[in-house]
Amino acid sequence: MRCFTHPGRVRRRPTSARFDPAHFRRFYRLVGGGSVYIQWLVASPAIHQLFNPPQLEFSSMSSQRIVSVFGATGLQGGAIVDALLKEGTFVPRAISRNPDSLASKALKDRGVEVVKGDSLDKEGLIRALQGSEAVFAVTIPVFMHPNTEGKGEVVQGKNIVDAAKAVGVKFFIWSSLPSISKLSYGKYKRVIGYEEKEVVRKYLESSGMSHASVMVAGFLENLYTRPFMKATEGGYHIALPILKPTDLESFTWISRDLPAAVLGLLKNYSDPTKQINGKSYPVVTTTLQCAKLAELAGKAVGANVTFTTLPATGIPPMDEMLQAQAEYNGLYAATPVPNPELLALGVKFSTVEEFMEEALKPRFVQ
Repeated sequence: MRCFTHPGRVRRRPTSARFDPAHFRRFYRLVGGGSVYIQWLVASPAIHQLFNPPQLEFSSMSSQRIVSVFGATGLQGGAIVDALLKEGTFVPRAISRNPDSLASKALKDRGVEVVKGDSLDKEGLIRALQGSEAVFAVTIPVFMHPNTEGKGEVVQGKNIVDAAKAVGVKFFIWSSLPSISKLSYGKYKRVIGYEEKEVVRKYLESSGMSHASVMVAGFLENLYTRPFMKATEGGYHIALPILKPTDLESFTWISRDLPAAVLGLLKNYSDPTKQINGKSYPVVTTTLQCAKLAELAGKAVGANVTFTTLPATGIPPMDEMLQAQAEYNGLYAATPVPNPELLALGVKFSTVEEFMEEALKPRFVQ
């Protein structure tokens, strides 16, 4: 009999005999159980197995609730892995194009299973996602070039969706973005990264899988990772193209609030009363004027921080994105902050002040 070793698959101990134990037991009663030969025969391992038929076994992975995470070495996926490890209900599996990279090895050192999977290789993804209960998927926006070579987000996202459906994934979380073309009634059409994510979201919707989408705003972490906040002679300034100090902009503390939202969805998706399936959830920590962002940063680091408007980049997708964000108050004005639907799932949001104190300040104050 063939043995399966995939996580969660049923295995049987192989047997070499087709002998019916019921027939042997009838023979045992007929000839008399006191016979020395019969006693020896029953004591033998082979016959013992006939009296004790093999039981179904489950592999050690069967009880684990595996969540396969794409982008696990990046900011979004990495935050999800961290949260899953800390919370403990689910077991993260990192899907990596290169499991031998330094970032992948760092995950392995923390006890994370790292599996090779390339979003351009659907068959490889099917192997990588075997045994997964859920998937968190994120792809990197291609702001500069449209999907002309078959390698853009639409191809990647559809491959991930197809692979997840093929292996029976129960819940799929897609890191999406709103369609700026739809929001602006066609005024801004060239923000490729946003539009391609929306195409994948619709494809996921048509797949029939239970799913939800999370939509983040500007990364607060970009203040120190890009960095948008730089030293000047009199302190610091936050410099962004197009956006003016009085413009409203939305921001997300990715490392804190995104995983909180994802955990809330994972814990509640199977409850039909929560009505999670098919919904898109903006995950926004704060919406505030750009000048206010600088003010709060200055308060945290104990220095003067100003907001500076830079010229347009000359890159149409990037410039249209920023123009739309300025015109539509950070793109998520229709959803209160924090998102009440996520609060109803038990998600606890942080505040921008907490971000400034816990994440920004240690990086600028020695």
